[in-house]
Amino acid sequence: MRKSIIIQRIAKAAIIIQLVAVATSCKDYLNIDDYFDDEFNIDSAFANTRYMEAYMWGAAAMFPDESNTIRFGYTPGPMATDEGFNGLTGGGSANVYYGMDFVTGNITPDFYGSGGGPAGNLNQWGRYYKIIRKCNLILQNLERPRDMTNVDRIRIEGYTRFIRAYAYYNILVDYGPAILLGDEVVNTNESLEYYDRPRATYDETMDYTCDEFEKAAQLLPRETNILEFGRPTRGAALALIARLRLIHASPLFNGGAVASSYYGNWTRSTDGVHYVSQQYDERRWAVAAAAAKRVMDMGSYRLYAVAADDRTPSLPAGVTSDPNFYNTYPNGASGIDAFRSYSDIFTGEAVAAINPELIWGRNTGYIAEFISRGSMPPSLGGWGRFSVTQKVVDAYLMEDGRTKEEARGDTYFETEADLPSGGTFNDLFTEQAKFFSGYPLNAGVFKMYANREMRFYASIGFNEAVWQALSSTTINTHTAKYYYQDVDGRGGVSAASPNYPITGYVIKKFNHPYDAFNGTGARHIPKAYPIIRYAEILLSYAEAVNNLTGTHTVQLGNEQFTVSRDAEAIKSAFNLVRYRAGLPGLSDSQLANATVVQQQIERERMVEFLWENRRFYDVRRWGIYEETEREPLRGMNPDGATRETYYRRTTPGTSSFLTRIVDKKFVWVPIPRAELRRLPSLDQNPGYN
Repeated sequence: MRKSIIIQRIAKAAIIIQLVAVATSCKDYLNIDDYFDDEFNIDSAFANTRYMEAYMWGAAAMFPDESNTIRFGYTPGPMATDEGFNGLTGGGSANVYYGMDFVTGNITPDFYGSGGGPAGNLNQWGRYYKIIRKCNLILQNLERPRDMTNVDRIRIEGYTRFIRAYAYYNILVDYGPAILLGDEVVNTNESLEYYDRPRATYDETMDYTCDEFEKAAQLLPRETNILEFGRPTRGAALALIARLRLIHASPLFNGGAVASSYYGNWTRSTDGVHYVSQQYDERRWAVAAAAAKRVMDMGSYRLYAVAADDRTPSLPAGVTSDPNFYNTYPNGASGIDAFRSYSDIFTGEAVAAINPELIWGRNTGYIAEFISRGSMPPSLGGWGRFSVTQKVVDAYLMEDGRTKEEARGDTYFETEADLPSGGTFNDLFTEQAKFFSGYPLNAGVFKMYANREMRFYASIGFNEAVWQALSSTTINTHTAKYYYQDVDGRGGVSAASPNYPITGYVIKKFNHPYDAFNGTGARHIPKAYPIIRYAEILLSYAEAVNNLTGTHTVQLGNEQFTVSRDAEAIKSAFNLVRYRAGLPGLSDSQLANATVVQQQIERERMVEFLWENRRFYDVRRWGIYEETEREPLRGMNPDGATRETYYRRTTPGTSSFLTRIVDKKFVWVPIPRAELRRLPSLDQNPGYN
């Protein structure tokens, strides 16, 4: 009979290693070496240290590119939540945007997308278990190479444990509870009963995965050299623990009304145990706080910042710091260029290998090939359709830290009603051009886009925004116009083409001013993708501490932490992120209210990590997924040929493919039906039966 992908038949003499035959198979962040041109059986693979290490990196090479979250994505990603939208019509087998397929109900246990892309399709369940099996083979054979030194053994074991833990991490966040295999290398030619094993509970999977990262952290190097950028370090292992422990503490997985609503009836068929705990445990927040604090205490990481110069705009009068300190960063927002401090992380301007904010990241060509091309205007050779929603645009603060509601009629103007008495529609547009921090802002821009915080300009491409494309000497300094009749608008491209931003906004975050696809000299600046960065640790720490009501002592590895709700601790972590963005920090009145602080954290994470594959998981762990998805995803009117008709909020599209479905099952990707048929004790995720 056919075996499950987890326990597929691999005869010892026929285990083949395919190690890096072509450069495109290489994972930069795990640095696979070109050790082999041929195939070797398992005895040869573990004959010496060099071969075993190559086998290990070969296992690591099987992970999808973490930046590949949009087109042929390995995970639902931005388009499966309220921060992203794609106007490409079709769906089903014609669609290559699996996040859209996911939220429109096309992904099932039998269909995971059309495949054929850089990472295959949305079904990665089997791939992760192949990685786990390879890691278990390595750990089982660590004593085999005769030339292996103790230093070699520590290095290979550390990386192998990290790789295995990272496979379980991916299963946990996208599929939920895993089948835990431990160190076992599953035998072949056994009876069905041997292979048929149930999933662990969510808590068991979480604890096992975090424990494996802990073991890896003790063996991994504290840092890597520039040439090894992308290899995991001790900090990467500890930071992923912090991320997981925050998820574990959050309402969806920590008892209470949300956990009951989603998982109250989901029990393991073999013994009736709840897969997700139904008992609230405040101590989980303490563990999450301690896990984040441990990374902070390493002293290895800090937020990336660029010193202010003569191009840096002056801070608004309302942006002040704690009166007990000078207003200079990191104790305030002055002294740095907020635009470049944020944008340089993603554009390639900052050297990723020495960027102290990147706890773990990888060099990737996917950003240039897909995310940049998908957002750049068609007139510059892009697709111009990787859309951001109006909700995201509204979430950005004004430059002085006010919300758009607080600034309406003062510095924020969207409709004639916002204007002083006697104002007309033409008064809703700026009169003067601006140039700050290397960013050009045209005159005549809709005032909704004026006076916003610097992360807005670093992240969002809007109507009449400038795309500099400076590497091209023949096509550059282009103003993208999305009005219906204009070249980059819906009516300006081929009638059959979807190459226009259906919401009126595109992601500009990963585009360098020099990036260009067309024209003489056109090139793209190389970029790195941040898998996890220090800003996340700071905000995770603030959130975890904010949710505490008592004092808890937590043991993590060899370290002990005592944590409780401390307004100053929340303030110091949260405000660092705000100051780096050129904004004021939390006020004392805000800090006094835990609910208000949580709201501020949720807004901050939405804009700070825009299109970094965090929003999908955040809205679910917070238990607000249904609330956020039921809100209509709006944008500007792509059928508007004039200012008066274009600048009107609309709900994009009428195609069935664009109709998003709200369903609790969309917390996780389904397990393949073929796996369920082979393993009778394997339970499907809720809602997919």
